[in-house]
Amino acid sequence: MTPYSLAFYVDVVTTGTVLGAGPAASPDAVTEILGPGFAENVFGRRSMCRDYGLAEFSWDRASADRPWSGHHFTLQVHRLAHRDRTLVNEVLRARYGRFTPRLRFAKLQRLLDRRGVPLLEIPELPANAPYFRTFWQPDSRVAVSVIATYGEYSTPDRLRVGDVYSIQAPVTAGEIERRGARDLSRPRRSPR
Repeated sequence: MTPYSLAFYVDVVTTGTVLGAGPAASPDAVTEILGPGFAENVFGRRSMCRDYGLAEFSWDRASADRPWSGHHFTLQVHRLAHRDRTLVNEVLRARYGRFTPRLRFAKLQRLLDRRGVPLLEIPELPANAPYFRTFWQPDSRVAVSVIATYGEYSTPDRLRVGDVYSIQAPVTAGEIERRGARDLSRPRRSPR
C-alpha cells in the first residue's frame, strides 16, 4: 500500500478527481464530498472559487441567472510546507492519514510509473520559467507543477528543487498546443 498522502496524489493524478469530484463538479457536489469547511471568493457575478485548504475548486457562469459550471481544481501542495495541520481537511485526513510537508516529484513519478501512468513534460508558461517545470498526464488531463530551480521571490523558501508546487486539472491538449508543445510522446528528464 502506498503510504500516507502519496496515495492521495496518485489517486488524483490517475483519476483527474479529488475523491471523485472532477473539475466539472458543481459547487454542491464538491461540498458534499469535501465537507462544508471552505472559504468562498466570488469575483463579480461570473466567477467563484472555493478553498478547502489543500484543494481549490473554481467555477464560472455566463450570467448571474445561470448555474455555475466547473472550470478547474488545484491542489495547492506548496501550502503544506507551512506545517499547518488544519490545512488538510478532515475528510482527506480520515481517508489518507497524515500529509507530509513536502511532496517529492521523483517519488510521485516513480509510483505513477509502476502503475503505468506516465507523466510527460510540457512547455512551461513563460511567466514561470525557468523556476518551474510542468508534467502532464494525458488520460486524466492532470498537470503537476514542480520547482525546477530556486529563485528569490519566484519560488517558496520552504520548498526545494524537485518538490511539487501544485497539481491542477484539467489541462487540455489544446492548452498544451498553445504552450508550444513539440513532441509529447518523447520522455524528458525528471527534476532531481
